[in-house]
Amino acid sequence: MDSSRAVAIVAALVVAVLTVTVTVTAGAEPEHRTSAPVQVTAGSARAGERVEVVVTTPDAIGAGGVEGVVVVVERRHGTAWTRVGTVTPDTTGRVTVQVVVDRLPAHNLVRARAEVVGIPGPWREATLGLDATRSTVVVTAPARVVDGKHARVTVRWSAVDVRDGVGVVGVPGTVVLQRQVKRSGRWSGWSTFRVLQTDAAGRAGVRVRPRYSHRWRVVTRPSTWTTTPRSSVARTRNVPPGHPVRLPAKAPRPRITLGPQARADTSGADVTVRRIPDAVWRSMRGISWRPGCPVGRSHLRLVETNYYAFDGYRRRGQVVVAAVVVDNFVGAFRDMHAAKVPIRSLRLPDRFGRSTRLGGADDLRSMAADNTSVFNCRAVVGRPHARSPHSWGRSLDLNPWENPFRSGWGVVPNTWWPSRSHPDVAWRSTRHRVVRILARNGFRWTYGHGDLHHFDAVPGRAARASASASELRQDEELQQTLRECDFHCE
Repeated sequence: MDSSRAVAIVAALVVAVLTVTVTVTAGAEPEHRTSAPVQVTAGSARAGERVEVVVTTPDAIGAGGVEGVVVVVERRHGTAWTRVGTVTPDTTGRVTVQVVVDRLPAHNLVRARAEVVGIPGPWREATLGLDATRSTVVVTAPARVVDGKHARVTVRWSAVDVRDGVGVVGVPGTVVLQRQVKRSGRWSGWSTFRVLQTDAAGRAGVRVRPRYSHRWRVVTRPSTWTTTPRSSVARTRNVPPGHPVRLPAKAPRPRITLGPQARADTSGADVTVRRIPDAVWRSMRGISWRPGCPVGRSHLRLVETNYYAFDGYRRRGQVVVAAVVVDNFVGAFRDMHAAKVPIRSLRLPDRFGRSTRLGGADDLRSMAADNTSVFNCRAVVGRPHARSPHSWGRSLDLNPWENPFRSGWGVVPNTWWPSRSHPDVAWRSTRHRVVRILARNGFRWTYGHGDLHHFDAVPGRAARASASASELRQDEELQQTLRECDFHCE
C-alpha cells in the first residue's frame, strides 16, 4: 500500500471518531438539563383526611415528554423517609398524589424529585397543612359528696372522627382542672387544682376529697391537631355526714353566735388526752384558773374529740377535765359520736373572758353561745359566794341553751326551752338517749330539771383505786360542796 492510500484511510477513521463523539455529546444534553429541581406544593386538611401533593417537573420534561422520566415522592416519619410513590408525569409534566395528614407536624413533611433513566435530580420539600379539628372537653363530677369522703372527677377530651364525621376519637394531651370553692356562702375565684394528661382515649381522672362545695371546669392546653376548648362547669355539693338539727320555728337562737369549729379530719370520735399544753395553760391563767383553785395544772387534762355539730358536720372540739375522770369523758364522747348526738359548740370557756361576778370564765356568755364546757374555777351562777362543782373539772355542761338552769338570778340562759324537749338536744327525762349515754359512762344527772344541762362524772373503781392522796382529797371537797349546795349548784 502506497503512502497516499494509507493517509486516506487514517483520515476516514478520524472523521468517524469525531462523528461518534459529536453524537454522544449531543445526546447527553437532556441528561444535564433534567438536574433542574422540581416544584412541590401541598394543600391542607384535618388530621386523618387526604390532601393533594402536586409535583411539577422542569419545562424540558413537559408537554413534549421524555421517555424514562419518573417522579419519586417520599414522606418523613421521625428521622426516616418512606416512599409514597413513584409516578410518571402526565403530558403537562405534573404529578399528583394523595397523602393522609398526620396529627404530628413532624410527620407532615414531604419531598419529591425527578429521575431520568435512573439518574436522580435534587430533592424539593413541602409541608402538608394541618387544619384544626373541632374538639370538645367534658368534666364529670358527682353531684354531691358526703364531707370527708373521697370521689372521682373525670375528664374526656374528644374530637370529631373525620372518617365519617359522626364518631369521635380521643385526644391525648394536657388539660388543666380548675375549681371554685364555696366558703362562708361565697365562691372563690377559679384556681388550678391539678394538671392532668389525657390518655390515648382522651381520658383522665383524679381522686378528690372536697371539704366544701365545688365547681369544676377544664381548660385544654394547645394541641397540634385540634381546637383548644374549655368545658362547661360541673358542680359538687358537699353534704354533712350527719343530720342537721331541726329546731322549732319559734325556738330562740343563741344570743352569741360563734363561727364553726374546724371540721374533723380523722375517723370516729378520735378522742385524745394529754397534759395541759403551755399555750392552753397561758390562756387559762387568770380566767378559768387562778391560784387557790382546788385543782392544779398537774391534775387536769386536755381532752380533744370529734363531734357532730348542729349543722350535721363532724367537727373538732376540746374541754379541760380532771385527770381522775378522763375515762368517763373518753367513753362518753365516743358513745355520743357513735350515736351522732349533736353538740353546738365545744370550746374552752376562756374565750368568753373573765367574769367579775363569777370570779372565773364568763359562764353566762358561754351558755348564751350554747357552748359545752367542763372545767371552770368559778362561783355558782346566782350564788357568788359558793364554789361551782366545775372548779374540780368533773362537771359537764352540755348544750346549755336548749337545757337551761334555774339559778338564783332566774332561768338562764333563756326561758323558752325549760318546758320543751327535743329528741336530740333537749332532755327532760332520764329516758332520753343522751341521759342514758352519759349514765352508762358514769355521769350523774345531778340536778335534773333544776339544772338540765349539768352532769357530774363519778370516778370509776379503777380510777378511785389509782387516785393519789390529793385527788382523793379533791373528791371529798367536791362532795362536801355538793352537800352544802343541797345539790343545786351549777
